[in-house]
Amino acid sequence: MNSFLLIAIIFISAAILFVPIAKKLGMGSVLGYLIAGIVIGPYLLGFIESGDQGQDIMHTTEFGVVIMLFLIGLELDPENLWKMRDLILRVGLFQVLVTSALIFGFAIYLDIDWRISLAVSLSMALSSTAIVLSSLKEKGQLGSPVGKMSFGVLLMQDIAVIPILAIIPLLATVSGDLAANSEVEAGLIDSLPTWAQTLSIFGAIGIIILLGKYGFGPLLKWVSKSRLRELFTASALLIVFGISWLMQVVGLSPALGAFIAGVILANSPYRHALESDLEPFKGLLLGVFFMAVGATINFNLIIADPVTIISITLGIMLVKSLVLILIGKLRKLSTGQNLSFAIGLSQVSEFSFVTYAFALQFEVIDMSLSDQLMAITALTMTFTPLASLALDKFIIPKLEKEDPITGKEDEVIHEKNQVILLGFGNFGSTVGRFLRANGVECTILDYDPDRIDFLRKMGFKVYFGDGSQVNVLKTAGADEAKILISAIDTPSQTLQVIEICKEHFPQLEVMVRAKNRYDAYELMENGVRNIYREHLDTSVRMGEDVLRKMGFRAHTIHRLAAQFKKYDEDSLQILVNFKNDEGEYIQNAKKHIEQQENLLSGELMKKFSLNDHAWDSDSLKEDS
Repeated sequence: MNSFLLIAIIFISAAILFVPIAKKLGMGSVLGYLIAGIVIGPYLLGFIESGDQGQDIMHTTEFGVVIMLFLIGLELDPENLWKMRDLILRVGLFQVLVTSALIFGFAIYLDIDWRISLAVSLSMALSSTAIVLSSLKEKGQLGSPVGKMSFGVLLMQDIAVIPILAIIPLLATVSGDLAANSEVEAGLIDSLPTWAQTLSIFGAIGIIILLGKYGFGPLLKWVSKSRLRELFTASALLIVFGISWLMQVVGLSPALGAFIAGVILANSPYRHALESDLEPFKGLLLGVFFMAVGATINFNLIIADPVTIISITLGIMLVKSLVLILIGKLRKLSTGQNLSFAIGLSQVSEFSFVTYAFALQFEVIDMSLSDQLMAITALTMTFTPLASLALDKFIIPKLEKEDPITGKEDEVIHEKNQVILLGFGNFGSTVGRFLRANGVECTILDYDPDRIDFLRKMGFKVYFGDGSQVNVLKTAGADEAKILISAIDTPSQTLQVIEICKEHFPQLEVMVRAKNRYDAYELMENGVRNIYREHLDTSVRMGEDVLRKMGFRAHTIHRLAAQFKKYDEDSLQILVNFKNDEGEYIQNAKKHIEQQENLLSGELMKKFSLNDHAWDSDSLKEDS
């Protein structure tokens, strides 16, 4: 199948079909792309006729990895890196070094060549940034201790990719394979003496640094003045293409140059524009790359020796998990957090596919071993989401009853107030400040250590604690309190709070934040009546201001807004009954919207507003 358009149609169709399904099942987009590649590959539907064809596509789309490294560099602002130095250097570096050492030692014990052992162990030590961050985001845990530690480890791993890619060619050079390898594209400096090659390499890196500081900025500024978005996108691609070519000329990884350029541009005013313009290219190319990886997995090899392949897969996951559990213990994570942290990072990284291809290109490993490694990596990516689902559903709930997740030392809450406020972000802090200004003190719990430290500096008494845990609520005085306000932004955690209050604190009046109508429907189905949609009042208030500027009278605006909100709340009570039937829901929603509009714009309301002079003293009128 040689038609480019036909192959493109097949790849895109497979992605559209399988990736949403994988995400819906909680497995993440990377696994969805891999499954799509497997399905269209030579062992199932056969649209990709051979592993070699998949390899060709994979090599073509590896440029997505280069863009990814450039974008990673853009995110590594030196100032932010310094703030995260503890997590990156102590936690992340420890994980990479110890995991690599254990896998390397085991490979040497099995009498595997040290060069192969080193390349494989370094690759296997990495975890999937795409899978881990997607999972944490879906669970609302990016700001939690588990999320912060996971991000620190992933950041160190992203940085570690650079020396790994630099080491692999050296492993080939050690045995002289590089010179003999005709498949490796020769750089323009290969004929130069060793000292000249070394000087050229440092010179190329120096050129990138100088261009990053003094060249790229003026270029982007000049292009941005044209106000042509496509020209700016072309300039961003030119930077990445140019750096990649320069790195190839001196025999280094294009990803290394892209990363360096990204770090240099991290403080550039064009950083966010570069990210937004390059992100679609990265996502598309990486998606096709992962599909090509799936299409190249040798299932004959797995079927021929499933016990060995699966045993190695589980062994790698076990080694990584044990190292991460040790780190979690040292960082005083609770049992539940520690398991989430360890299982979540136990898979092998998508970037390992790149290092395998790189090692194969330089003949550090052979095709047979490459096939095995790719199969093992894909299996770890498959098993990890499944293990995480089982952990969250069956193990964590049991552990939470015995070992509430706190993420740091339990805080002693000395105060006992009539109101408990869970979550002190944008929504919760507004409620809390309003109550405090009116003499109502709250016991405030939040789950973000950085936010708590910041709020305490501002004079707020905020305690660290997971409000979805019974013991934490008891400590906060839930047995004696009258009202519990849940301003948590994670619906699943909010539902946990509601269930706990029903079972353990039935006297509490629970007042709950909902992000939208659909969250409100779910809360209503769980018996919650005090629901506050976070955007309703603000949206209506903006509408009131528009009417005021259009010349409507103050009292009329007030009454219309009150009626709109009342009718909207009434419709919420009715439409919740149809939320699982899309056809009925749409039909009834349209009916209620039409009734609402008729009510507010009918002749009676028009007549009422024209003759309504209540509130309209000179101080309340606004000139139109």
